[in-house]
Amino acid sequence: MNQTPGIDTPRISRRTTTSALSWQDGLWLSVIVAIGINLRPLLTSVSPLMATIRAATGLSFSGASLLTSLPVVAMGIGAFGAGLLTRAVGETRGVALGLLAIAVACSARLAASSGTALLTTALVAGIGVAVIQALLPGVMKQRFHARVPLAMGLFSASIMGGGGLGASLSPYVAKASGSWHAGLAMWAVPAALACVCWLALQRRASAFDGRAAAHVAASPAHPHVAIWKKRRAWALGLHFGLVNGGYTTLVAWLPAYYQQRGASVAHSGSLLAAMTVFQAASALLLPLAAASFRDRRPWLVAGLSAQLIGIVGLLALPDALPLAWVGIAGAGLGGTFSLTLVTALDHADDHRLAGRLVAFVQGVGFIVAAISPIVAGRLRDLTGSFTAAWIMLAACIAAMIALTFAFSPRSYARWPGTR
Repeated sequence: MNQTPGIDTPRISRRTTTSALSWQDGLWLSVIVAIGINLRPLLTSVSPLMATIRAATGLSFSGASLLTSLPVVAMGIGAFGAGLLTRAVGETRGVALGLLAIAVACSARLAASSGTALLTTALVAGIGVAVIQALLPGVMKQRFHARVPLAMGLFSASIMGGGGLGASLSPYVAKASGSWHAGLAMWAVPAALACVCWLALQRRASAFDGRAAAHVAASPAHPHVAIWKKRRAWALGLHFGLVNGGYTTLVAWLPAYYQQRGASVAHSGSLLAAMTVFQAASALLLPLAAASFRDRRPWLVAGLSAQLIGIVGLLALPDALPLAWVGIAGAGLGGTFSLTLVTALDHADDHRLAGRLVAFVQGVGFIVAAISPIVAGRLRDLTGSFTAAWIMLAACIAAMIALTFAFSPRSYARWPGTR
């Protein structure tokens, strides 16, 4: 069969991917979704309330951007330490500790009255998110070896869906209670519930069920690989970082952008919530669409192109079709988020090596992503508008499209050799 040069298009044929999910699989996926819902409200709940928070704490635009970027930095740095935590306490306790950190940090926001206190809670919660995001992909690679796109898609969709809930519910809780503190602190409850569900699942099924344990027993020990020396690992990390840079910037400043254009707090928050609905749908559907194809690049380019269209729309015609622009951008962001992680997992059959690679990719990626909202906030302070920030995002998306073509499936077999 003829193929376009440089593009591999064979479908993946795995008999196991067509088998029905068991009730145990459904239980695992349900708990994974419950966990994922808690990984973004600490970011998105702040954004619609940013003007109120700034007035109460005296934070500048640049300082307020740290409420979004600091947790993302913590996600990146924390991902690098996930391996040490796994060896110290194991994956089960590691994920539980991550959820506990989120619950404690959100609870503390009920009494936080200064910018410093809020930033401290953002740091603690970000570390908790880092641990969960670094450990769960390896667990999913092991538990759902033949269904990684499905598991990662559901996990990513729940992350995006949780972000939408944070953006939409927090303003209403803040208004109903008369306190922005309550709008931020409410997210301690689902984090605590998810922790209970996770521990109950592990008590019932131990760390993994018999099928996953048999897969581990059949897997040969993989030699130690210095992932930080591999160019492919850095390329995947940069790609993931630029994807999330678009997300963190929009989460931090999309409501402020439309409030500057005359929108209310509730309406601007609803736009962010709508964006995350499209993110969640695409985070699930794009990996599933790409699941039968070994070459993920055409699907990644499609997602990136949607991002670019949405950003250009926000820049050129912000008041004409705001819901369309945030929806298109959100669909691109959600799909490429999950599919970039699937692409990283594709590089190694051994779940331990795959988990280490994904942790490294997230470590690099979230540190890169943390820079974007800070730069955008600084540009807003200097220019008085967000035009320069949207131009910056468009340029980054164009660079990502070019980088995507380096991820040929033929290179997976050479990794982690000289690459």
